[in-house]
Amino acid sequence: MTMHAAESDRGVLGFAIFDTALGTCGIAWSPRGICGVQLPEADAAATRARIARRHPGAQESVSPPAVQCVIDAIVALLAGRPAQFDAAALDLRGVPPFNRRVYDVARAIPAGSTLSYGEIATRLGEPGAARAVGQALGQNPLPIIIPCHRVLAAGHRPGGFSAHGHVATKRRLLEIEGALAAETLPLFSEIHHER
Repeated sequence: MTMHAAESDRGVLGFAIFDTALGTCGIAWSPRGICGVQLPEADAAATRARIARRHPGAQESVSPPAVQCVIDAIVALLAGRPAQFDAAALDLRGVPPFNRRVYDVARAIPAGSTLSYGEIATRLGEPGAARAVGQALGQNPLPIIIPCHRVLAAGHRPGGFSAHGHVATKRRLLEIEGALAAETLPLFSEIHHER
């Protein structure tokens, strides 16, 4: 991935904000790939400030072509159109090994489908680790690319979601992807911040 911007001492080159159907999102990149995605905050200024805080030293700049392809895919997905992120180069330096394993399983969940925290733990060969799976997903630096919104608590309960808007944002993402069956909708309206 060829990037053009002044590299910071943390290895992050730049960040950009961009508009989507959900609001203004942000993305940060390093020479190795995408290292951060910020879902919409209350407004564009808050999104810009949040991604700048998460990636100190990164400069807001024009997205290089490889990053722009990921931005275009995020915009498409949030508008309800098919999008793939398999080819996106990711920079997951500093992410613990267990979290990476969780993220690998989450990335394999197709749009319109969900798994539970427990199902991911079972797929990892650690059936008692549902809580640890939830904690790993709560630390996800790349929401949408690593689709943590597609992971629910047992019984199709929403579980947690750390983005602005919390469970309402998670519900909206799942609605866009067509993953919410009619019988699960009341659960999302009754539960707001439970993991």
